[in-house]
Amino acid sequence: MERLKILVVDDESRMRKLVKDFLVKNNYEVVEAEDGSTALDIFFGQKDVALVILDVMMPKVDGWAVCKEIRAYSKVPIIMLTAKSDERDELLGFQLGVDEYISKPFSPKILVARVEAILRRTNQVSTDEALDAGGIQLDKAAHIVLIDGRQVDLSYKEFELLSYFMENEGIALSREKILNSVWNYDYFGDARTIDTHVKKLRSKMGNKGKLIKTIWGMGYKFEVE
Repeated sequence: MERLKILVVDDESRMRKLVKDFLVKNNYEVVEAEDGSTALDIFFGQKDVALVILDVMMPKVDGWAVCKEIRAYSKVPIIMLTAKSDERDELLGFQLGVDEYISKPFSPKILVARVEAILRRTNQVSTDEALDAGGIQLDKAAHIVLIDGRQVDLSYKEFELLSYFMENEGIALSREKILNSVWNYDYFGDARTIDTHVKKLRSKMGNKGKLIKTIWGMGYKFEVE
């Protein structure tokens, strides 16, 4: 299978090498850029970049400007890296259409896991029919959910919602993104629909309901501790 190409943009060569080594080890092709201007030249010149890992603080053109420029023409997945853990920066990132936001320092293994989850979500890699995390087993083909070995009866939408959360483990998901992915773009609903379904789903999951974490003012994240 052809390797997916990932553009890694960071002005620190040490950071680029660290990220590149882990991605290459996991069978991705990596192209590098040391500043935002070079990143835009590569992105628009090569046309086949599957995902962008983008540092916020860079000379010439910063990460926000690069993100805005790319988003004007492309829906390619973008992961932002930052030394800050400022909530305002994170909210700005999601408003600009960033798919994930990771603060430095971070575990390269976690970064690779999030890359894979985002590429699954955007259908660039195949999604397994069976999911298993935190004592929850979900079989998409058989439409069965087991929690600690006990079968749990979920409605169709609850099942779809849990499946979507598990496929994107560790990734912050906005209500808009959940609505578009689980209810599809033609659903004229609102955020309360999601909140109601999450509440029911958590209730049926018992003590595993806490794995679905609320991200204030934004959405939810499925995270196994």
